[in-house]
Parts: sequence; C-alpha cells; structure tokens
Amino acid sequence: MVEILHGGKAQDHRGQIRFVNDFDMSNVKRFYIIKNTDTKLVRGWRGHRIEQRWFYVLSGSFTIDLVKIDDWDMASRDLPVDRKLLNSTEQQLLHVPDGYATAVQANEENSELLVFADYGVEHASFDDYTWSTTHFINRV
Repeated sequence: MVEILHGGKAQDHRGQIRFVNDFDMSNVKRFYIIKNTDTKLVRGWRGHRIEQRWFYVLSGSFTIDLVKIDDWDMASRDLPVDRKLLNSTEQQLLHVPDGYATAVQANEENSELLVFADYGVEHASFDDYTWSTTHFINRV
C-alpha cells in the first residue's frame, strides 16, 4: 500500500533538523538523489516488480505519479494514476511498495529528491521496467 509517513522539524538558534522518525530503514540497501534539468521534464515511467522505493524531498517540490501495474508484459494504458505532491517544507516520506511505476516531475527549479531502495544496484537491471511518459493516459 502506498503511504506517506509524516515527519517534523526542530528549530532553534543553531538551525534546524528535519526528520521522519517513523521510517524504519532496516530494508534500505542504497539511495540516490534526483535533480531534474528543469520543471518541464518528466522522469518516468519506471516500475519495479519486486523493489520498493521511499521518496523524500530535500529541496523544492515534486509531483510523483504512481500506477499499480496490472500486467508487466503489457501494462494497460488506462490504469488509474495516483498523484502525490511533496515539498521540502512538509517532511513527508512517500513509500511506494513493489508493483508500482512512477513518473517524477520537479515543480520548482533546483528541486532535489532523495530516493531509497531496498535492493542493491547489482539487482537494478533485473527489475527495471520502463514506459514512455505518455503511456498511461490518465496522467494529467
């Protein structure tokens, strides 16, 4: 089930600390940071049959569209798209379980998205499915 974990922020004269204390990182094997070239670029669709991902906005904001894949060999074009808006001021961590495809778009220049994955990079080529950005027609 797709879910959003809510974090918080502590601030004093020294600065601030942002956190999501309910995020259990015991399954995380790696992370990477996405920074799109501009706000028009849509990075996706990319799906994972067995890997899960967690998304956290470091700066700016992102739109993350999600589709639960019905057939990995021939995904239906009219699957419902679940749109999530995340920004760096809300300390939200989006958990995307296995079986989903995502399309990611920055809403502000220089936005950065931290992504955690539960498999090492050596596994990535075995569980990487892609579709064109126009494949799922319900993405507005």
